[in-house]
Amino acid sequence: MANNEETMMFRFGNDENKAEKIIRSVCAAMEEKGYNPINQLVGYLLSGDPAYVTSHNDARSKIRTLERDELLEELVRSYLEKGNKK
Repeated sequence: MANNEETMMFRFGNDENKAEKIIRSVCAAMEEKGYNPINQLVGYLLSGDPAYVTSHNDARSKIRTLERDELLEELVRSYLEKGNKK
């Protein structure tokens, strides 16, 4: 039985570069189509509904190659790294 006082480690591996490239590509496609990529990504991450992501430039297919938790991990990592650079 595990000790409930221990902190669990949660890791996906080293796919951060892949996730970052996909997020940037998908955001660019959404901007090209006139969508607000922040609003659209939040909608997708919360609901899991790929209709929040445009199919322009194959963005919908690209984003679905990653699990939503992988996308969230990359977004949090990027946010925290940006905060440490100040």
